[in-house]
Amino acid sequence: MQPIVSSSLRNVARPPIRRKLYQTVPSATVPPYRPRFPLHQVRLQSNRPEFHGQVWEAAANRIQAERAEMERYWKERQEKRNREGDGYFSNTLPQMLAWVLSAVCAYWLGTYRWSPTKPSSTTKLEDMPEIDHDVSKHNLSAAWSQFAILLGEENVSCQEDDLEHHSGSSWSSHPTGPNERPFMVLYPSTTEQVSEIAKICTHRKIPITAYSGGTSLEGHFAPTRSGVCIDFSRMDKVLALHKDDLDVVVQPAVGWEDLNEMLEEHHLFFPPDPGPGAKVGGMVGTGCSGTNAARYGTMREWVLSLTVVLADGTIIKTRQRPRKSSAGYDLTKVFIGSEGTLGLVTEATLKLAVKPQSESVAVCAFPSIRNAADAASKVIEQGIPVAAVEILDDVQMMCVNHSGSTSRKWKEKPTLFFKFSGTQNGVKEQISLVQSIVKSCKSELFEFATSEHERHELWSARKNALWSVMALKKHEDDQVWTTDVAVPISKLPDIIEATKNDMTKNNLLGSMVGHVGDGNFHCILLFGQEDRRKAEGVVHRMVERAISMEGTTTGEHGVGLVKRDYLAKELGQTTVDAMRKMKLAFDPLCILNCDKVVRMDPPKAEKERWNRNRPAEHNPVVKKEEAA
Repeated sequence: MQPIVSSSLRNVARPPIRRKLYQTVPSATVPPYRPRFPLHQVRLQSNRPEFHGQVWEAAANRIQAERAEMERYWKERQEKRNREGDGYFSNTLPQMLAWVLSAVCAYWLGTYRWSPTKPSSTTKLEDMPEIDHDVSKHNLSAAWSQFAILLGEENVSCQEDDLEHHSGSSWSSHPTGPNERPFMVLYPSTTEQVSEIAKICTHRKIPITAYSGGTSLEGHFAPTRSGVCIDFSRMDKVLALHKDDLDVVVQPAVGWEDLNEMLEEHHLFFPPDPGPGAKVGGMVGTGCSGTNAARYGTMREWVLSLTVVLADGTIIKTRQRPRKSSAGYDLTKVFIGSEGTLGLVTEATLKLAVKPQSESVAVCAFPSIRNAADAASKVIEQGIPVAAVEILDDVQMMCVNHSGSTSRKWKEKPTLFFKFSGTQNGVKEQISLVQSIVKSCKSELFEFATSEHERHELWSARKNALWSVMALKKHEDDQVWTTDVAVPISKLPDIIEATKNDMTKNNLLGSMVGHVGDGNFHCILLFGQEDRRKAEGVVHRMVERAISMEGTTTGEHGVGLVKRDYLAKELGQTTVDAMRKMKLAFDPLCILNCDKVVRMDPPKAEKERWNRNRPAEHNPVVKKEEAA
């Protein structure tokens, strides 16, 4: 019986090297062979090939098969080349082209500067990115804690009457919406505090509205997006007076009347004279002027330099104190008239003028507004250097009498107010020349002041025009709309007459007050809520009329919320788009007095945003959803 041997042991044989060694060594020296395994466990086969031969045979067969396969491959490739033509151009050339194309693409990708939109010098309204503000109660409450640490809790107000006061005014042309109110009012005292406020608001994306005197008329300080209101009333100091250089450095809450009172003892004065109560900050923001503009110009001519806090809290100074400079862009002029949309003015260096040796005021009444306007035009054409020439229509003179704002009674007819200044002889000569001109234009009265008291008395009728109209309000909900336009001086009689006829046609009570010397006039409308559409129509037609006469939508009140949609017609859409681009350059998050001057939202989106927080009974969006 044969022994059973495992398959792993069947192939075990004596190592060939040892066999070969044994065959070459004499037998006398060869020890007897002893197998590694017992013979009864190994089954030897006499006809089985040895292991070394098997390896060589398998390797030779493998090499021979691979060589045959390679010869077959090259033979097929050569046959294919012979069929298709020259292999170099059919294969190498496409490879080269592919490499070149890859290199070009790699270079382009390496040098390409990705931009989300096509580079443009203007920003159209439809291309505006969505404005992302965070006015959630949680975010604003957290900001309150930071402001309280920065300013002190006494300078951070959330009181209801304070919020209401900083939302609008009864004399503003823009009716304040129910959701147009700040979450809190801040009272900083220094430029550095304003800078820190701006940094916090930028970090938290909280809108900012600036407030100084609150006398603006076109909705300039209406907080359309809630947020915070910065009241500059604590910053009311005159920082430096350079008498020899005829300039003064002031903070934004200094009033022009208080400033002139302080300068009087130095025989100096600041010429721009807008409405009573106006502060320097707001005067810079609107680029105002006043009754002295005919001789002294507007606010733009009387600001040397500004210290401004930008949206991210950066503090800049636009210029030094020289009277002229060609150093770089004139950023001073950029911020004047920007209405707080580009930066927050915290200091202003103002030019001053020497107080005239002699001053006087004259008043003359006319049978019609046309006669009065013609007389004013002739005075200007004659080159008489009057300091100011103002026109008040018959309705305005009636309002002055009714309000009792002056101690005397006036003829209720169109009236011209003249201001003269200069040397005593010069003033007398001016009065004489004007008197002869107005007489030729059918003047019914010519009266001039002979004392300082009379001068203030006569001129006060002009300065209190707005308040005298407001005194005629019969109902609590009666509204006053004060607006202005400016046209070339020769066109002023035409537009005043046309606007007055339009008010009469619509049965609206309205008065006319004009700076005849520079072609700027104001329309003051008093109406009930039921007549608001009529008032809007009168104002719209007046503005359209001014633009058609190559005039402007506003001479000194500013754009605000009310006049912004007229800018495209006056200046062109591309000009407005350039203004929008400039706004985004200074204020990328649009946190500074957003929505003023130029629209930052399309009208439809703006209405939806305003309706979002309105009471349900007055909200057309809610009503539409309920109806559905």
